[in-house]
Amino acid sequence: MTSTSNINPVTTAGASPVSNRGLGSVNLDDFLSLMIAEMQNQDPLDPMKNTEMLQQLSQIRSIGATDKLTSTLDAVLLGQNLTTASSLIGRDIDALNDDGVNVQGRVDRVTVAPSADGHAATIRIHVGTDSIALNNIRQILPADEES
Repeated sequence: MTSTSNINPVTTAGASPVSNRGLGSVNLDDFLSLMIAEMQNQDPLDPMKNTEMLQQLSQIRSIGATDKLTSTLDAVLLGQNLTTASSLIGRDIDALNDDGVNVQGRVDRVTVAPSADGHAATIRIHVGTDSIALNNIRQILPADEES
């Protein structure tokens, strides 16, 4: 029986190795690297058919379009969340901070915290010294009407 535990990751000239991250995290560069490696290592007596190559190229375009759409939607969502959060400046809210403690008070400012892991940035609102995630707001209290 043959052991395959010592197989090295697939690489092509100028490309980084494809690791065992799972199919959900394969990006366009990884897919292209795999396709090029497949074409370089195919059986010369039974090469890939044109229809198979076109199907793979179609998949590459689909992955690229999906990736671009996801980036665009993330940017739109960030803009909407920033607009929502900025409309709360000067308003009184009831919310939970990151420790689960109830916070009530007037929103002083809004910050955008970039994500280190490549996900969308997060919007934080500030009530005094408390920093609160936008999705932790439980209630927006009515504005005090002064006569």
